[in-house]
Amino acid sequence: MPKKLLLLPPLSVSSAFRAPRACPASRPAMNAARTGYRVFSANSTAACTELAKRITERLGAELGKSVVYQETNGETRVEIKESVRGQDIFIIQTIPRDVNTAVMELLIMAYALKTACARNIIGVIPYFPYSKQSKMRKRGSIVCKLLASMLAKAGLTHIITMDLHQKEIQGFFSFPVDNLRGSPFLLQYIQEEIPNYRNAVIVAKSPDAAKRAQSYAERLRLGLAVIHGEAQCAELDMDDGRHSPPMVKNATVHPGLELPLMMAKEKPPITVVGDVGGRIAIIVDDIIDDVESFVAAAEILKERGAYKIYVMATHGILSAEAPRLIEESSIDEVVVTNTVPHEVQKLQCPKIKTVDISLILSEAIRRIHNGESMAYLFRNITVDD
Repeated sequence: MPKKLLLLPPLSVSSAFRAPRACPASRPAMNAARTGYRVFSANSTAACTELAKRITERLGAELGKSVVYQETNGETRVEIKESVRGQDIFIIQTIPRDVNTAVMELLIMAYALKTACARNIIGVIPYFPYSKQSKMRKRGSIVCKLLASMLAKAGLTHIITMDLHQKEIQGFFSFPVDNLRGSPFLLQYIQEEIPNYRNAVIVAKSPDAAKRAQSYAERLRLGLAVIHGEAQCAELDMDDGRHSPPMVKNATVHPGLELPLMMAKEKPPITVVGDVGGRIAIIVDDIIDDVESFVAAAEILKERGAYKIYVMATHGILSAEAPRLIEESSIDEVVVTNTVPHEVQKLQCPKIKTVDISLILSEAIRRIHNGESMAYLFRNITVDD
């Protein structure tokens, strides 16, 4: 009998030339680099790397190997000394007094990591520079928006910061921004370090800071006071160019167009809305830089009967003569976090105290790398904080 031929289905090109599968044991080795993360410090000064060291100690990691320095002509140079291909990279950048140098260090390091094929580049910037220039003033520009665009162009894909001066700044970025809060650490300091804090009152040194002060007062179950009519140049009182060109008496006006005349603002007498007599006064704010307004507020509170005065702020920039002015003022203690290095100011003024916030920054880094929710870091945090 003739033999029957057994017909087999034709082999497709894809099945005939399919590459052999890798053994399971080799997969972790291939993906090890893609699942890691590294933490770098973009600062060239030793004082600014202290926060980065605290964060890496909490994470149980080592600080990435890099060299950041300024050449003799002032140019910033960054050299990455290890492979970062396929990894999540966190750049910690604290902002010293030389703000522009710190910004360039961050931009150049981010670009260097981008060209070295890092998977994600996350900037950890506890105090975001130029945050006070987030509104149009006269014929200037919104510098904070410019900086946000520069960071995105340099290669950053995410930012972790703390207590932005205006929360609307998050809308300037084309990538996610986690705006953490320093208030839980300051509230803990009040409860643990201020004797008889139940006899305290939370004070807003201007009506603009009333919402933040109210948030503190409600969580501590304390009273609230607001200083009104303070002799300072507040942001809302600055000329923003809307009356330009100026009104001229003999100017030609279009027939039928009569605009109402704007009445000039006049500062009312300084008053304190709320009772501070025989109480501890705690002034709260987000930034303390030029301390003249805080010193003036302390004098008013002292006149109204407050027997002890504290100032609480997240970012202690303390520029110029701030330590001397605080030392000579009625302020008993200034409490700030270590988002900005201020060891020199502490040596000049023993009234300045520091609260460490490396715990929340390290936890944010861990959660972002592991893809976990950040909601835990914002529990019991109100929008007004």
